Amino acid sequence: MGGAARWIQRLSAARISTEALERGQSRVIDASLTLIRERAKLKGELLRAMGGVKASATLLGVPLGHNSSFLQGPAFAPPRIREAIWCGSTNSSTEEGKELNDPRVLTDVGDVPIQEIRDCGVEDDRLMHVISESVKTVMDEVRSSSAVVLGGDHSISYPVVRAVSEKLGGPVDILHLDAHPDIYDCFEGNTYSHASSFARIMEGGYARRLLQVGLRSITKEGREQGKRFGVEQYEMRTFSRDREKLESLKLGEGVKGVYVSVDVDCLDPAFAPGVSHIEPGGLSFRDVLNILQNLQGDVVAGDVVEFNPQRDTVDGMTAMVAAKLVRELSAKISK
Repeated sequence: MGGAARWIQRLSAARISTEALERGQSRVIDASLTLIRERAKLKGELLRAMGGVKASATLLGVPLGHNSSFLQGPAFAPPRIREAIWCGSTNSSTEEGKELNDPRVLTDVGDVPIQEIRDCGVEDDRLMHVISESVKTVMDEVRSSSAVVLGGDHSISYPVVRAVSEKLGGPVDILHLDAHPDIYDCFEGNTYSHASSFARIMEGGYARRLLQVGLRSITKEGREQGKRFGVEQYEMRTFSRDREKLESLKLGEGVKGVYVSVDVDCLDPAFAPGVSHIEPGGLSFRDVLNILQNLQGDVVAGDVVEFNPQRDTVDGMTAMVAAKLVRELSAKISK
C-alpha cells in the first residue's frame, strides 16, 4: 500500500471528511506551486536585469521514486546531482566553454516537494498534474527558459513532456537514451510506472518522433509497443552499425523542438554503477556526449533520471556522471 493510501486510511479512521481532506491537499499543492513560482519569478527578474537571454536552462528537481519497479533510491538524487554540479573538484565551464555560474546559462528553482505532497494523501493523478504545472510555471516566469529536470525515476518524464508540449502548443521530437524502452502499457498494474512513461507520452500525442538509443533490455511487449507507436528503437547489439547515424541526428523540424531524456542506465555500469537496474553492455560516456553534442535541433527541455545514490560508489562517481550530463545538456539548451 502506498503512502497516499495509508494517509487516507488514517484520516478516514479519524473521521476527517473528504471535503476537509481535499481542502488541505489543495492548500499544500498551492503552497508548493507558489514556492516554485516565486523562486522562478526571482530568477526571471535577475535575467531581465542582466539584459535578457535568447534561451537558458533552469534546473527543477522532482525527487520521486515510488513509481520504480525495483528500488526507490532515485528519489534522493536531485540534491546529490546539484552537489556534484558545483563540486570543487572541477570548474564551472562546459566542454564547449559555456560558464554555468552565469545565470544566463543556468539557474535553479529548487525541488517540487513530492514527499510532502504525498504525505497529505495526494494520489498520482493529481501529483502528475502538480509536476506538469511546476514545469509550466518555470517556463512562464523565467522567460526564454527551458526546464532541465532532475529525477527521480523515469515516471516523471510523462508529466514533464506533457507540460512542455502543452506550453509550446504542439508535439516535440524526443531523444531518449536508456537501457530500457519504458513503453509497457501498464507495468505491474501501474499506469504511471517508470516502465510505462513513454506509452503515456505517445498516447497523449505529445511527441511526433521518439528515438530510443542504448536499448539492451527489451521484451517482446517493448518491441510490440515500439511498433504500435512508430518508435525508432536502436539497440546496443547494432550500435557499431548505427553509430554514424546517431552521432549526426537532426530532429525537431516541423514541431516545437527537441526533448532529451537521459536515463543514467543508458551508460555501461563501468561508467555509472549507481543505478537501480544494472545492465552491462551499454554506452560509454563519450558515446552519449557525442550523440548529444552533435545533435542538430532546438533542444527545448530535458531530464536526467534514474540515478540512485544508494547504489553509488563511496566517492560519488555516478553523481559526477549525472552532473556532467546535466551540465552538457544545459549547454546544449542555452543560447
